[in-house]
Amino acid sequence: MSVHIAYETPKDVQEQVYEMVKSLGKDGKGRIKKGANEVTKAAERGTAKMIVMAENVNPGELLAHIPMICNEKSIPFIYVADQAYLAEAAGMATGTRTAAVAVMSVEKDGQDRFNEVKSHYETITA
Repeated sequence: MSVHIAYETPKDVQEQVYEMVKSLGKDGKGRIKKGANEVTKAAERGTAKMIVMAENVNPGELLAHIPMICNEKSIPFIYVADQAYLAEAAGMATGTRTAAVAVMSVEKDGQDRFNEVKSHYETITA
């Protein structure tokens, strides 16, 4: 397990996370920021509603600070397996990858999916 991974996210929950990111990014039901630098800034400012990180980031130290910031700022964070699939779900060009995504805002019609993922986070980390 990489240094930035604080807990294991079940596969079925990961699929729901990908769907949430897809609905917010591609389908325009919210606003997201992509990439480790943007996510770090959003976490430090406390403006992110949730952080999604890829497990297969190399080196893992790239994201090692994010769980600590999230805990300090009470921002939920969750993991998915693949950064290429995360980038695709976020609406980025085919063949690109992103280490992390910050959920900045959620439209009304995307709120249910966001709340469902947030409740999984709370269950996993309890």
